[in-house]
Amino acid sequence: MRMRTISNGMKPILVSGIQPTGKLHIGNYLGALQNFVALQNSGKYQCFFFVADLHSLTESASGRNNPKEKLKQIMELLVDYIAAGLDPKKSVIFVQSAIPAHTELGWILNTLTSIGELQRMTQFKDKSEHSPENVNLGLFDYPVLMAADIILYGANFVPVGDDQLQHLEFARTLVRKFNHKFGKTFIEPMPILTDNPRVMSLDDPKKKMSKSRPAGCLFLDDSPDIIRKKIMGAVTDSGKEVSADVEGKEGIGNLVLLYSAFTNETGASIEKRYRGKGYGQFKRDLAEAAIKTLAPFQKRKGELTKKTSLIGKITLAGNKKAGVAASKKLLEVKKRIGLL
Repeated sequence: MRMRTISNGMKPILVSGIQPTGKLHIGNYLGALQNFVALQNSGKYQCFFFVADLHSLTESASGRNNPKEKLKQIMELLVDYIAAGLDPKKSVIFVQSAIPAHTELGWILNTLTSIGELQRMTQFKDKSEHSPENVNLGLFDYPVLMAADIILYGANFVPVGDDQLQHLEFARTLVRKFNHKFGKTFIEPMPILTDNPRVMSLDDPKKKMSKSRPAGCLFLDDSPDIIRKKIMGAVTDSGKEVSADVEGKEGIGNLVLLYSAFTNETGASIEKRYRGKGYGQFKRDLAEAAIKTLAPFQKRKGELTKKTSLIGKITLAGNKKAGVAASKKLLEVKKRIGLL
């Protein structure tokens, strides 16, 4: 994507976050963490990465009813961020709930949002259908808080997958509404469409890998033995040919996608190398590639887990930087709407 010119000479701002709802799996790593690190290290952006703990409260299985478990999830995600390569010297790393301006701006944006707009959100409709027992107002209002998360920091860009494009477009709509009513205040954020592999469940390749199906998840913390066991037991099909073509062969196609992500080999190259060798040898090699890929992360995470004071200092520093930026923008908003 072509980078927008920033008039003040500063780097364009990039904002994104992940919900702390339990252990991360390889889909989270390939789809978000790895991309965050690449964007940070490109040197093109001023990056803000946050732990979306307020959003995570909308999920019934996220530890929201267990304060100790929720705090553990937040701390673990912070460790995951840093173990994966996010650098507090290059990015602002912070916790959403530590910045009251998120919810305050969210409320202000609520007053510009119609019920109909939120009812059209595809993710809300999907989650309502699949988990009718967990349809809460926070889940319904999720896109408004997400918009506040983004525009509060003057984000020029937001890295998103296809499933979040609708929410980002809604944020852009709110920016236009606010600016039209109160004067130019916010920037319309643009998407950076990430070329993320859609990783499917190992035990049901027709469903996306999800923490709600732990048996089909390859978690970032899984030991080498567990990784081998899960991959060797992954669902494939009755054939023998290793193929990247997922049409009718979703299982082996998903495994080829993972192999490609771990080794940077193309699907065609993988097909050629394993022609006539069958699934057994391919799965064994895939398991070793996964173990090798995750080893540096696991080692770093093990070291950081013992350094709780360091994680605390990094988080406090990030919260302070984010708080200064957020408070400045919220002050401007309050003046615009007549609260100050």
